[in-house]
Amino acid sequence: MPEGFHRAAWLARTRDDRDLAAWLALIPYARRIGVSAEPDPTGDGLRYRLEPHPGNVGNVMLPALHGGVVAAFMETAATLDLMLATREPRLPRVVDLSIDYLRAARLAPTFARCELLREGRRLANVTVSAWQARETAPVATARLHFVLGEPDAEDR
Repeated sequence: MPEGFHRAAWLARTRDDRDLAAWLALIPYARRIGVSAEPDPTGDGLRYRLEPHPGNVGNVMLPALHGGVVAAFMETAATLDLMLATREPRLPRVVDLSIDYLRAARLAPTFARCELLREGRRLANVTVSAWQARETAPVATARLHFVLGEPDAEDR
């Protein structure tokens, strides 16, 4: 985190600037597996991307991505998307993640799109769909429940 900034002020500034690169820089595992974000080419919002790194393979016979890598990618996408969508800058914590693996995720670029279903005062619900060749053929879907931190709790 940059020196001279309080966490809440830094979070608010990076959120206002939609600077996901700054957030991803603070998540070593997301960098390791190759997570990035880009403007959604089909409309508003963002589309998340997982690079096909050979180190992400779980089944070398297919080869297919490890299910944990796919889940981590989807959790990261949901968290970042929620941080952008909340009414106030807040750091969410995952309470529950339910993932449905629908087909093997091959060693190919993988994309995800998130939808904020509900943001309450303390909880939020997000769904994620991940696909490779066609969005209409997802490799996995997920539902995540988050506890929303206080906007400035880290600076107290």
